[in-house]
Amino acid sequence: MAQYCLCFGRNKEKKPKKEQDEGQNIEFSRAPEMASAQKSDVAEAQLANQVVEDQGQDIESERAPEMASARESGIAKVQQENQVVAGDDYVIDETQLNSPVDGHLEARVFSYSELASATNNFSEEALIGEGGFGLVYKGVLESTGLIVALKKLKESGLQGEKEFEVEVLMLSRLRHPNLVILIGYCAEGDERILVYEYIPFGSLEYHLYDRTPDMEPLDWNTRVMIAIGAAKGLSYLHNETPPVIYRDMKSANILLDHNFQPKLSDFGLAKFGPTEENKLHVSTRVMGTYGYCAPEYASTGKLTLKSDIFSFGIVLFEIISGRRALDKTRPGREQLILDWASPYLRERNYVQLADPKLKGQFSLYKLHRVIELAITCVLEDRHRRPNANEVVVTLSKVVAQNDDPSSASLRTLKLDRDPTSLAEAKEEERTRRWRTVGGEGSVRKEMDKDRELERQKAVAEAKMWGEACREKKRGTSQGVVNMRT
Repeated sequence: MAQYCLCFGRNKEKKPKKEQDEGQNIEFSRAPEMASAQKSDVAEAQLANQVVEDQGQDIESERAPEMASARESGIAKVQQENQVVAGDDYVIDETQLNSPVDGHLEARVFSYSELASATNNFSEEALIGEGGFGLVYKGVLESTGLIVALKKLKESGLQGEKEFEVEVLMLSRLRHPNLVILIGYCAEGDERILVYEYIPFGSLEYHLYDRTPDMEPLDWNTRVMIAIGAAKGLSYLHNETPPVIYRDMKSANILLDHNFQPKLSDFGLAKFGPTEENKLHVSTRVMGTYGYCAPEYASTGKLTLKSDIFSFGIVLFEIISGRRALDKTRPGREQLILDWASPYLRERNYVQLADPKLKGQFSLYKLHRVIELAITCVLEDRHRRPNANEVVVTLSKVVAQNDDPSSASLRTLKLDRDPTSLAEAKEEERTRRWRTVGGEGSVRKEMDKDRELERQKAVAEAKMWGEACREKKRGTSQGVVNMRT
C-alpha cells in the first residue's frame, strides 16, 4: 500500500509529482494520519499561553558534539559559493561561517554503515517518500534508539552538492524550537545523506490540501498557532549575525510535530545576508518556488529579508483561505492566490477569503486582523512590509485579544453552512439568537442595538474611505497590494 512520507517528499505511487518552475525546490510533505481530537486540545492549550518567546531558547535533542574532518572541504566550498554581494563587494568573514552554536558544532557525522543499519540497508519497507531531491527513509539509530528521517540525495552535480553543504552549515549553526533539527549527515564517497529528527504530522501543505477524507481540517486556532510559530522561526533567522535569508518559505516547508508546533525545514537555498546598515540586499541567482517569490527578487535578483516576508504573506493567505499559492487546475486569473483574492481585498469583503472547511467557526474580528497583516506582508513596496519581529508581535496580539467589544456581530459564528457574505453571516447570527430565545421582547431590542452599531460602523467606514480618497488625490495614498496579472 502506498504511503506518504511523514517528514519529506511523497510516495510516487500515491499521486503524480506536481509541475514545478525551473529552479523550484522540491516540496516537503506529508502525514497520512492525524489525531484530530488531540489537535483541538493542544491548539487551545497552546494558544492560551502563546506569547512572544525568547528566540534564543534551546532545544533538547540527542546529538553528538563531534564533527569529523570530512566536513572541512564542504565548509570551504560553501564559503566560496555562498559569498554575497551587496552594492559594493561585501564578503562574509570566514569566521562567521565556521562559528559554532554555543561553542560547539552540533551536526554528527555518520558512517554509511550506521545509516544502512538504521534502515535495514535502505529497504523498501523503510522507504517513506520520494521527490526530486532523492529518497526519504524512516530509521532507528541503533546507538540511541532515536527514530529519524533520512534524506538520501540523488547525485545532482554542483548545485545539489552546494545545497547539501549549505543545509549542513546552516542547521549546524542554528538552533530554535521552530527550526527542524539536523541530527547529522553522511558524506562518504558519493553518498550524501541528511539525518533529521522525525516529524510525525507532516507538512502544513499536507494538512491544508491533501489530508485524507477521514481527517478533520485544521481549525482556526491551530492555523493561527502555526502561523505564529513559523513567524518566530523566521524572526530568529533574520536576527542572527549575520542574518539568514531563508529564501524558501512555503507551506510545504513548514513541518508539524505531534503538538502541531511548526518547524521550518529545507535550508538548501538559504543565504547569509548583509550586516552593514547601508547594505540592504544580496545579489544572487533567482531560486525558490513560483508563487511565493517576492516580485522585486524575481525581477532583479536582489534578495532581502523582506523577500522572506512576502513569502510569509503568501503562506498567511494559504492558511486563511485553504487555497494553494499556485493552483494550475483553476482558471487563469485564479491560479495565483493574490490574483484570486484581489477583488475581495479591494471590496474589503474579507469573509469570502475564509476557507470553507472552517464552516464559519472563527472570529470575524480576528480574521480581519490576520488578513490585514497578510496584506502588509505582500505590499509591492518592500520597505512598507513589516519585519519578522513585527509579524510575531501582531499575530500574538491577535491571539491575546478578545473580539471587538463594540460589535457583537463580530463574535465567533458557528454556522450550519458556509457564509457567502458578511451580511449573510450577520443575518445567520441574528436568526440563531432569535430561535434560541424564541420570541420578541429582549431579542428585538438586542437586534435593534446591533443594527445601530452596524450603522455607526458603516458611517465611520465611509468617513475613512472618503479621507483615503482625499489623501490619494493629494498624492499621499498608502501603498497598494501587488496584484499580478
